[in-house]
Amino acid sequence: MKRTHRVRKDLTELPDWLRQKSCPHKGMYLSGKRILPKGITGKESLSAMMNETFLAYNAARLREGCLLYTEKMLEADVTVGMSLAGALTPAGLGCSCVVPLIKAGFVDWIVATGANLYHDLHFAFNLPLHVGSHLVDDADLRKNDVVRIYDVLLGYTDCLMATDEILRGILVQPEFQKEMGTAELHHHLGKYAAEWEKKSGLKDVSVLAAAYRAGVPVYTSSPGDSTIGMNVAGVELRGNKLRINPSIDVNETTSYVLAAKRSGGKSAVCLMGGGSPKNFMLQTEPQIQEVLRIKEVGQDYFFQVTDARPDTGGLSGATPHEAVSWGKVDPHRLPDAVVCYTDTTLALPILTHYALANHAKRKLKRLFDRRAEFMEALVREYFAHNK
Repeated sequence: MKRTHRVRKDLTELPDWLRQKSCPHKGMYLSGKRILPKGITGKESLSAMMNETFLAYNAARLREGCLLYTEKMLEADVTVGMSLAGALTPAGLGCSCVVPLIKAGFVDWIVATGANLYHDLHFAFNLPLHVGSHLVDDADLRKNDVVRIYDVLLGYTDCLMATDEILRGILVQPEFQKEMGTAELHHHLGKYAAEWEKKSGLKDVSVLAAAYRAGVPVYTSSPGDSTIGMNVAGVELRGNKLRINPSIDVNETTSYVLAAKRSGGKSAVCLMGGGSPKNFMLQTEPQIQEVLRIKEVGQDYFFQVTDARPDTGGLSGATPHEAVSWGKVDPHRLPDAVVCYTDTTLALPILTHYALANHAKRKLKRLFDRRAEFMEALVREYFAHNK
């Protein structure tokens, strides 16, 4: 005999044992938006598509990070630090993303690899980089005076060495003949980059030039680990007096975080990649708490884009939860800490577009111009806690 199943009309027909089960937290867990997106038509704005279809996995983390950045980090009383790791500027992300964020007042201070800042100078000096392929014969590239950064191609003589030649001519100028931190070094370089932009008929192509105009201090955590550092070392052999003092950078960056908190505001970090720039930005809180012995609790807002796993022990993949144990992130603000596991070259343009589409420009904080003021406040509080 064929068995038939009656279709239940509603939940009241479920067995009593299932309907009467005690689930005190069920409503909380199932309070999120129902996953039932409409079909994409091709007419949606990027923001609308993200809000409606980026609903799970790393798409959801990217949406959450964009919302965190736009709705909380960009409040007027929040000081936003951005770290940049990986070869982002040669891929055009300086022009397309970082410069617009600086101009909008959405980034207040930056820590980048020296390589990002060196390759930024190609754009300022109007020396071209080209879309290429990673499927090439590197030995043949070498024979033909071409260098590649994965699938970005540039001339060895007419781009790299030409940049070095211009850079060395800048580094021997009078304003560089002293000890300084990397923010001052990059501010001076940014002035020349801005002049080169203007001379070449270019606009808003250089991160260093944009940061110079906006008063955004730009640091590198490893001054010798780039072609800028190599050229600094090269001109030193000829008697150049420029000396980079990393302690200046450690204390200045720390003073920005402390000043943000002491003014009644908040501090946020937006970490594009990991590596040394991430650590240098996050170590500001341990510097305050552990070394200077000043009472503090950690960063208020944390958004990182990374492709590194946390279980290998590397800093690039370390989670904000782990950072809590170091005092880098306020444990009470973990709901405002988002990690998206994806490629920065995908995430940063989306973040930039979302922020510019959904938030008005902010007044520039011009932290570079206030370095002395913030350092005086840091020193006062340090001695108040360490008599």
